[in-house]
Amino acid sequence: MGPLDRPRDGLCSGRAGGPSVVSVRPGGEVKVSADQLGDVLDFSDRREVTPYRPPTAPRTARGDRWWALPVVTVVVLLGFVVYGTWVAFQNANYYADPYVSPFYSPCLATSCLHPTASFIGSWWKWSPALLVLPFPLFFRLTCYYYRKAYYRSFWWSPPACAVRDARFGYSGETRFPLVLQNLHRYAFYLALPFPVFLSWDAAQSFFFPGGFGMRLGTLVLLVNVFLLWGYTLSCHSCRHLVGGRVDQFSKAPVRHFLWRRVSWLNVHHARWAWASLFSVAIADLYVRLVATGTIHDPRLF
Repeated sequence: MGPLDRPRDGLCSGRAGGPSVVSVRPGGEVKVSADQLGDVLDFSDRREVTPYRPPTAPRTARGDRWWALPVVTVVVLLGFVVYGTWVAFQNANYYADPYVSPFYSPCLATSCLHPTASFIGSWWKWSPALLVLPFPLFFRLTCYYYRKAYYRSFWWSPPACAVRDARFGYSGETRFPLVLQNLHRYAFYLALPFPVFLSWDAAQSFFFPGGFGMRLGTLVLLVNVFLLWGYTLSCHSCRHLVGGRVDQFSKAPVRHFLWRRVSWLNVHHARWAWASLFSVAIADLYVRLVATGTIHDPRLF
């Protein structure tokens, strides 16, 4: 048997260490065993792909500081996670009449300093923020833009354009926990009521114990709710909600109008995502500083 008659392992083999499925004979004739053809198809249909790369190949030919953006993203996202976790378990200084921290709204427990609705009785002994934060957090974690941000920054998959992945294998979003990303559309529906509650909080921030007026804290909450609405409505799932399952927009002019407006917002979804992330933290920090008496809340009118 010549060298061309020997079985070739790899993609042309049915099983590692098993009999050959494909063999090449002298003259270029290719012979495939019919009873093992299914093994070839099964192998080619696997989701995990391990491409060959020379072990000495450089990670990238780029000479710029391509790593700067992933590093900054890691620092900012980790900083927000640490701050948000601390705030959620703080269970104090989240209300300064008439301001409510966005981390604690809606406040659904009777133990709240300013309850929105007392759905949860006195048996709840922990921070009321833990009742509401999982829903907007799940919405952000599964967000299409944030996926790109933390896939590149934390997993380096890939960290930047024209830069080799840190991992050789790729399984997509088919394994836990990344398979939960497919629930983003439902996370959108769960998060949609929160800008409504925060809009109510922003409207209430005009009514002080001394009467109607506007202070700097009112402006902070208004800007925050504006950015949160922009982030929520620019979501890809919102775009599908208003314009999906329509074959002819000419027969659905209202949905076409909404789809065009949401599509315009969607182009800037990354900006809405970052701006609203900072605004939520800033709004909470401002309310917290006012509640503790650390800063003075200046009156605008």
